[in-house]
Amino acid sequence: MIARLALPGLVPCLLLLVSAVAAGCAEAPTTTPPITPGTSGAPRDVNIIARDNVFSPPAVDLVPGETVLFHVLNGGLLLHEVIIGDQSVQDAWEMAQASQAPVRPGVTPAVSVPPGLSGLRIVVRSGERVDVTWTVPVDPAEVTKLIVGCHVPGH
Repeated sequence: MIARLALPGLVPCLLLLVSAVAAGCAEAPTTTPPITPGTSGAPRDVNIIARDNVFSPPAVDLVPGETVLFHVLNGGLLLHEVIIGDQSVQDAWEMAQASQAPVRPGVTPAVSVPPGLSGLRIVVRSGERVDVTWTVPVDPAEVTKLIVGCHVPGH
């Protein structure tokens, strides 16, 4: 079972361009290459690039129970965060951060949510890379509900 973790912010016209180019290549693969799930002793590397208002790649395939090593790079000019969790986790972070006054560039908002809703939060300053090892939930139903969000005020 592989679950796809969708990252928001993909520009639709870019998707159309990629689709048009792929349609022109008769032998272009239409599925994700096979995944070798990571283990606690050998996590699988997963790269996420956060730019201003977009994550790349637009989706990440995860295997329930695997251990991944996220390499989160901020290629934008602003502070970004990567919150991984289901919709209730995203809603909790959005509410917690909505009450914050606009923060200065590079300052991490001082917010928290109840522990049961915390999800995974990775904060990355402009030009910085943060590496975090994480074990994907074992329940495939839980994994298919994972979303990535950035709730820094103004984003």
